[in-house]
Amino acid sequence: MRRRRREAIPVSAATTRSRTPDRLCAEAVDLARAAAEEAAHPGVVGEHLGLVSEGDRVVTHFFECKEPGYRGWRWASTVARASRAKIVTLDETVLLPGTDALLAPEWVPWSERLRPGDMGPGDLLPTDAEDLRLEPGYSGEDEPAPNSAVSEDMFELVEAEDAEVTAGTPANLPMAPRRGSIAAVAEELGLRRARVLSRYGLHVAADRWEESYGPKTAMAQAAPASCVSCGFLNRIGGSLGQAFGVCANEFSPADGRVVSLAYGCGGHSEAAVMPKPPRPPAPVIDETQVDPFPLRPSPDSGSVPATSDDSTAELGHS
Repeated sequence: MRRRRREAIPVSAATTRSRTPDRLCAEAVDLARAAAEEAAHPGVVGEHLGLVSEGDRVVTHFFECKEPGYRGWRWASTVARASRAKIVTLDETVLLPGTDALLAPEWVPWSERLRPGDMGPGDLLPTDAEDLRLEPGYSGEDEPAPNSAVSEDMFELVEAEDAEVTAGTPANLPMAPRRGSIAAVAEELGLRRARVLSRYGLHVAADRWEESYGPKTAMAQAAPASCVSCGFLNRIGGSLGQAFGVCANEFSPADGRVVSLAYGCGGHSEAAVMPKPPRPPAPVIDETQVDPFPLRPSPDSGSVPATSDDSTAELGHS
């Protein structure tokens, strides 16, 4: 049986050498300080804090940073020398944070930094296409809406409810059915109240709501579109539903408020895809023709007297 010969792995001197700093690079403190002072402002580089061996003949010197806004930071100047060379050269100089350095907070995307009430007049808040607060509206192209009177579900519900009604005319029934009474219908629709808003009460409420969240506010004047086309608008019932709705955008200043359909803000659901208004074309100046303008009026224009005056001739006028 033939035994395979084990191959020896070559090991260089650099891999076996310890991480002891190179003597010449470790002594090049003045070179490292000069490089740090050249990169920084005068008087910012402090005392020498130590050094670190980065590799074979590569050493990084650290200096104190006296900049008031960089507490705990250090100036790092890396020096190196070539093999068998006696001259130490500069590699790079950077400002690095130390263990107790004052660092800036972690960057947070604007969508996570935004808080309710941050939006002002003229600000636009684009809505993500995958926003969970919105869903595709019903277009009516394929089938009727689920709550439509002609939908299949509503038809089956009406059939089931009609089957529960007792057969026969109301006159032959022992007691009047509760389902068909006016009181039952009014209670189902939420109309069994002792008093409701009068016409004056409706107008006063509409004026108050439109003054707070109407088309004449500064927010609505700077909005890209009105609430009537916003997906965050929640319609309300009754006669006031023809002109008002409730805002359901948590980032809008009108969140949870009754807003006019003509109101608007930068949090419109389609603000990111709103087309910009067309700009009028720049004025065209025709510079190909020259209009002559005489410096002196023509004698036959009627503005020059036919006879000269001796008194005006002496003053230089003709």
